[in-house]
Amino acid sequence: MSSFLPPNGEPSERQKIWIGSYEDGVHYRMDGPVKTLVDLFDYSISHWASNQAIDFFGAKLTYEELDVLVDRCAEGLRRMGVAKGDRVAVLLPNCPQAIISFFAIVRLGAVVVEHNPLYTTNELAHPFYDHGARVAIAWDKIAPNVVKLRRTSDLENVVSVNLINSLPLKLRLALRLPIKKTRELRDTLHGPAPHTYPWERLLDQPRISVDHPRPSVEDPALMLYTSGTTGRPKGVVLTHYNLYCEYRVCCQWIKNMRLGEEVVLATLPMFHAYGVIANTLIAIGAGGKLILLPAPEINLIMNVFKKEVPTFVPSVPPIYARILEESKKRGISIKGVRHSFSGAMTLPAPLVREWEKETGGVISEGYGLTETSPVIAGNPMNTKLNRPGSVGLPFPETEIRIVDTRDGVTELGFNEPGEIVVRGPMVFKEYYNLPEETEKAMKGGWFHTGDVGIMEPDGYITIVDRLKEVVITGGFNVYPSEVEDALRDHPSVKDCVVVGVKADNGKGREKVAAGVILAHGARLNEEELRAHCRKTLARYKIPKRLIAVDELPTNMMGKVLRKDAAAIIQDLVQKYPEPTVPDKHNPRGSQLDVRGKL
Repeated sequence: MSSFLPPNGEPSERQKIWIGSYEDGVHYRMDGPVKTLVDLFDYSISHWASNQAIDFFGAKLTYEELDVLVDRCAEGLRRMGVAKGDRVAVLLPNCPQAIISFFAIVRLGAVVVEHNPLYTTNELAHPFYDHGARVAIAWDKIAPNVVKLRRTSDLENVVSVNLINSLPLKLRLALRLPIKKTRELRDTLHGPAPHTYPWERLLDQPRISVDHPRPSVEDPALMLYTSGTTGRPKGVVLTHYNLYCEYRVCCQWIKNMRLGEEVVLATLPMFHAYGVIANTLIAIGAGGKLILLPAPEINLIMNVFKKEVPTFVPSVPPIYARILEESKKRGISIKGVRHSFSGAMTLPAPLVREWEKETGGVISEGYGLTETSPVIAGNPMNTKLNRPGSVGLPFPETEIRIVDTRDGVTELGFNEPGEIVVRGPMVFKEYYNLPEETEKAMKGGWFHTGDVGIMEPDGYITIVDRLKEVVITGGFNVYPSEVEDALRDHPSVKDCVVVGVKADNGKGREKVAAGVILAHGARLNEEELRAHCRKTLARYKIPKRLIAVDELPTNMMGKVLRKDAAAIIQDLVQKYPEPTVPDKHNPRGSQLDVRGKL
């Protein structure tokens, strides 16, 4: 495997800092040849052909059966005109067709472009115009939205997927019953998709020729669009090299992984980089059984645990918390989950302790971005080395620096907050069709993450905040996560989000504000919360306004949408300019409902 380390194989002085903190058995260098994702898939087929690869509500596929379907899908796409380098859009929930499509597309040397299937036509318009996919594979329930994109993009063919056809025969027959509840469930899973090409027809082909050209390691394999918090979404291009290296490093990090034996619960969506690496590459590449859920709904998750306890649960903190809550409520054991890897947001220390107590396994927090394939740092999968509150150590083959936010170049000392920059084999190839944006992000050969963090003397990294989410008030930088941590320490606060708002209808100076979800029975007292914050924060960091809310706007991963929250809180601060103190007429204070788009 080609290494990012110097030719002599020795790590840099900076790398030696964190390599010394690695768990025994984790190497800083990945030896062996770099392979493509097609090679990775073929390896699993050759080693675990008779093993179960996929479980979808009890409908199972072995690796051998999956291989046949991937080959037929690839041939169907080839006959539809898909060739090497073409982009193919995929808009599916977690289902067998999502896995089949992924490996079929890369088998052709084409590029998988994952999209959130719940996006509207308007939200998809720019990405489709940008990547120019002529073929899309979409859930039939939302296929009509995709068909409309033919008017504004190069899209020609839409392949529609009926999820009901992938269910076990028993469930398919049950869904035919003329019962209201059954009819509603059927309508949730399936919808009419006129002017589309049925999935079954796509697969009604022979297997693709073994002589058909395969991709090379430097070829693009995947495109994912960033959230676009600072403008239009950008297409992040990841190569076979990027993703294969990510797979190898993750498997090394989870060093006790049992190849051919793991049972992986897929709660993460595949239109997210984390979902791709966990569901598609680690699960399938390691010969595991992948239990697919179309949505991370707690009833679906607990039904899985009732039948079989997964050994590997990659997820996000809100889902771990719900699993703990519901397992106790329903009396369902989660003992036996050996590996859990959390991402997307901070993993609270109490949650770590409770999860490890109930499962008997290890849970670790990682860090990364879409542009880094995605994970580039993680806490060791060892309770003695795991440091809650930190995102852990830079991964093998990876270099991370903390630089001055003013020039983006000057390297800072330990425990000094600055921008996190990274270079290594998992860093993306480019932003599609955006050479200037790519050059800006890769200043000096290092990818600038836009995240502010600190590095401790032993290499552990702590995220302070997003650079673009920093609130600048009176010339001082305020990191929202620091203020949120202080607020959450108060017994009346269940959760919160801190943002910057402006007075005078958005034209004045920026000030710190917070949306607060109150604990059960608690009352909002803005002055009391400010007094609490003064115990640990400088005066300029104290929120000038606190608004009680019923919920925070989040995405499907449970991550708070700060841009949406900021807009709503800004509006509420304008409407209710006076601070709130509970009284006998209004015991909960200003319990305003801030319901963002979920």
